[in-house]
Amino acid sequence: MTSWTTDNQKNLMLFAGRAHPELAQAVSDALGVPVTPQTARDFANGEIFVRFEDSVRGSDAFVLQSCPYPMNQWIMETLIMIDALKRGSAKRITAILPFYPYARQDKKHRGREPISARLIADLFKTAGADRIITVDLHTDQIQGFFDGPVDHMHAQGQLAEYVRNKYGTENICVVSPDAGRVKVGEKWADSLDGAPMAFVHKTRDPDVPNQIKSNRVVGDVSGKTCVLIDDMIDTGGTIAGAVNVLKEAGAGDVIIATTHGVFSHPAAERLANCGAREVIATDTLPIPEDKQFENLTVLSIAPLLAQTIREVFENGSVTSLFNGVA
Repeated sequence: MTSWTTDNQKNLMLFAGRAHPELAQAVSDALGVPVTPQTARDFANGEIFVRFEDSVRGSDAFVLQSCPYPMNQWIMETLIMIDALKRGSAKRITAILPFYPYARQDKKHRGREPISARLIADLFKTAGADRIITVDLHTDQIQGFFDGPVDHMHAQGQLAEYVRNKYGTENICVVSPDAGRVKVGEKWADSLDGAPMAFVHKTRDPDVPNQIKSNRVVGDVSGKTCVLIDDMIDTGGTIAGAVNVLKEAGAGDVIIATTHGVFSHPAAERLANCGAREVIATDTLPIPEDKQFENLTVLSIAPLLAQTIREVFENGSVTSLFNGVA
């Protein structure tokens, strides 16, 4: 009688798209797991081809892809990678999207508009993703769009720690760029020893994208070091206008802290000249030299992603990374 033995140990494999290779390498180094070699190329008509060089059968596959410009190309590449893993018999597929694409389109503002953030979740599920890891969603309810586990990570801990170490907490005021991010501002205030809060009242024309009018500050910012927070900075118009309003209200130094540095043109010029003492961002998206400026500081998100991957792989607690509060 023949007996069979099998190796049932879990096998973690890390895969990375082509959008942000520096982040993939940093996560690989922090995790101690190499990025699986692959062939990826574009055909003349724009079609994307992906093939992994190693067997993925039975693996716990983690696919890391940031989605900078051109966003749609990187979304499609990630879907093709996930499909290749599913057809290669990977046991579980986790899509790591440090910057969730189309997150700003999370609801209908008027009739006949799409809810594109939900569409993205459906696409990833259909492709074969079992789980999503992402960082600082534009709105928390996007977690409910995906039919499966979503690990919503937060860069606030790293950003707030940097602010605390460099500027202290005695004269700090946390400022939200609009009323919609006041709850996030409250978490920031708690992490900075109960710092006072303010927010900037703004108006938006629904027919004109990327144009915001900042009107006035609600709260006392006179003489204070203001930490102006936001989840992402795209063209920089909102934040630059908020800095101007804070300065007019008598604020001292203004520090901008954001998770996602999209920095579409002319963001670099606006942020460099808006009067902010420092702009702090993470590297969830690549920030090439033409988008960098003198007062920009970029913090690495790789340690947080590596810790998250490790907890998910070992069936640990992701919430423990935030001291049980997430």
